[in-house]
Amino acid sequence: MTRVLFLTQRFPPDVGGLAVSAHRTAHSLVAAGVEVEVVAWTRSLPPGQLETVAPSSAEPNGPIVHRIGLYHNQDLTLQHTTTILEWLHREHGFDLVWGHYLFPPGFLAVLFAERVGLPSVVSARGNDVDRMVFPPGDFARLRWTLQRATRVVAVSKDLATKIDVILGRPGAASVMPNVVDTEMFCPGDAEPDLRRALGILDAEAVLGFAGELRHKKGLPFLLAGLAEVRRKRPACLLVIGEVRAREQEHLARFALEHGDDRGRILVTGHLENTPDVVRHLRLCDVFLMPSLWDGMPNAVLEAMAVGLPVIASDAGGIPEIVDDQATGLLIDRVHLDRLGEGVLELLERPAEAQRLGAAARAAVSKCFQPAGEVSALREILAGIASSSER
Repeated sequence: MTRVLFLTQRFPPDVGGLAVSAHRTAHSLVAAGVEVEVVAWTRSLPPGQLETVAPSSAEPNGPIVHRIGLYHNQDLTLQHTTTILEWLHREHGFDLVWGHYLFPPGFLAVLFAERVGLPSVVSARGNDVDRMVFPPGDFARLRWTLQRATRVVAVSKDLATKIDVILGRPGAASVMPNVVDTEMFCPGDAEPDLRRALGILDAEAVLGFAGELRHKKGLPFLLAGLAEVRRKRPACLLVIGEVRAREQEHLARFALEHGDDRGRILVTGHLENTPDVVRHLRLCDVFLMPSLWDGMPNAVLEAMAVGLPVIASDAGGIPEIVDDQATGLLIDRVHLDRLGEGVLELLERPAEAQRLGAAARAAVSKCFQPAGEVSALREILAGIASSSER
């Protein structure tokens, strides 16, 4: 059986879309017939401390997970991680090294794989490419990682095209989109008790956002959109997740000008259990993702699977998920100041909102299923095995 050493920047219980996609990919590799050991960095452990977690009774066929406490200095983290990778390879003998996110896990995966004579796969997620292309990113390291990896996988066609341009050859990256469990994320009735517990008022429309709220996800436009909607009708913004710490200053400035509107931003904090995320999504009347740049956000797929009408930007791979006017509404990134206007128009057309939500659910059920990811992984592994034999 193939043994894969899987490096990722984040892994549950750490939060964020990267952790979600890493968890899903690692489990899909297991479903594809691979033994997987995950190495992930975390701030929940002291610097340099290693913690190994065996598969739980809830996930008996899941991967073994090794967590490493981050140092404040990235160089120390990478050097210490390399030592642990060497030890793991001596103990278990891997056949492939996989880096989930291009830097630092992708870079380290390729570097380590070349040192020990193994093939490597790197998975580009979107923000990793964008951050390294422009200063203070390290374009040379980005290009080296992409050139030296045995296989490059991109989460969207948009991202694959960027990688083709960087490497100067078409078809350099394979596309493997995010997927969603439509049995878990499914339509259902909103819970009145949960609505009351969150402080949502009876007459309020609920504008939903899920994930870590920050600038790249369109924080300024969400705030401006909320204020515009509330000038016309009662509404609140439900943030299913957290607000990044450095964005609190932005919220404070918003409160100075829009005190009443700031009071209608409801933040759940991190929700540990997926069913709780689903329960909160079902409270929303419309889901918003006005990203300035993005890969293929899990949150959009999850909202669509729940049957919510989505209004999103045209950033990154979002247009590959949302078909404008058919399964949701897209706003050009240069016109995100029209977000509030778009929300008001949709709220005034409940039949159209219902149609878009139903179409969104049907689209993700057809095109973004976990079985498709497992099949794509099997093809990648088979291709690497075939190349190695030659």
